[in-house]
Amino acid sequence: MDGARERLDAEQAEARRRLAALTGDFDMVVDASRDSNADDEHDPEGATIAFERAQVSSLIRQTQEHLDEIDAALRRLDGGGYGTCERCGEPIGEARLEAKPTARLCIRCASAQR
Repeated sequence: MDGARERLDAEQAEARRRLAALTGDFDMVVDASRDSNADDEHDPEGATIAFERAQVSSLIRQTQEHLDEIDAALRRLDGGGYGTCERCGEPIGEARLEAKPTARLCIRCASAQR
């Protein structure tokens, strides 16, 4: 568990920076769509703007979900459950937690879930 809080804090800070940048990108795409023809079907630029808006929106959603995972991992860390598999109750390997600090499952249970 050494360094878990530091890893999670660093990952949280990076995700927040990414979310801020993506939100700025989304705002720029929305602003650009105001200046375009509203008929996406017949305007090649409109289709591109709609695609970019959908893509950035998806990245924002993924980043927010990752922030939620980090918050849950921090709660587990504070509550004493961090590093314990939620399925089998066995410890999650340190290497797995280093690679994926938000891991809820050990490798065996994560592999069986697929």
